[in-house]
Amino acid sequence: MDVFQALFLGLLQGLTEFLPISSSAHLILTPALFGWTDQGVGFDLSVHVGTLLAVVLYFRRDVFGIARDGLISVSRRKIVGQGALAWYLVIGTIPAGLAGLALLDMIDNELRAVEVIFFTTLFFGLLLGLADWLPKRQRTLDKLNWKDAVLVGIAQAMALVPGTSRSGVTITAGLFLGMTRETASRFSFLLAIPIIVLASAVKLLEVATSDVIVDWSGFLIGGVTSFLMAITAIHFFLKWLNKVGMWPYVIYRIVLAGVIYAVLM
Repeated sequence: MDVFQALFLGLLQGLTEFLPISSSAHLILTPALFGWTDQGVGFDLSVHVGTLLAVVLYFRRDVFGIARDGLISVSRRKIVGQGALAWYLVIGTIPAGLAGLALLDMIDNELRAVEVIFFTTLFFGLLLGLADWLPKRQRTLDKLNWKDAVLVGIAQAMALVPGTSRSGVTITAGLFLGMTRETASRFSFLLAIPIIVLASAVKLLEVATSDVIVDWSGFLIGGVTSFLMAITAIHFFLKWLNKVGMWPYVIYRIVLAGVIYAVLM
């Protein structure tokens, strides 16, 4: 991997991880489009770490408060402050964790096809548009319950299929459940933290137990650029959320599906 490739893919991962347009699809399609070799597990680990640090730093007050109240709730055996939200994040992570353990080989070997990405990009993009179009979205974070966590968690598990978009499908589920755009997005971003931790742990174990030679220059470039781009993307996504809604991302996904069909299929 040369410097340009590492820089480009790091920026791409940081930009697409938290926007509802699927980072996995872009990281699969870009090397195929430009004829690049696979970036390798070491690089995947670096960009996961970069995006993890970005979301934790951006939501540091929320993360600290939720973690603190969650631990206090466990010690006192009753819900304190944001302790319920801490449990909802745990509950919402379980479906994707179980699905990842059970289906990882099938996802890596069978579901990374261009045809699959074309379908998921288009279908889940249109579904996001439908969810954003529906009225009466008034529920806030303090109004969520364990059923919401389960349903959004199941949606997150579906995002293991490339092209679906983890943020996109969890925001879609939140909107269908009557959450405001901001609530659905914040819950989606907070829910990203444990699942990215798990994904990073899997990548780290793979690096540690294999003969993979890590390109440390690419690792550093990918990690730093993904961090900077991710924290920027989160900030502007939330800033413009109520002004532009989800339809710019829906339109982008429709256009992307058209490009995939015309160029790669």
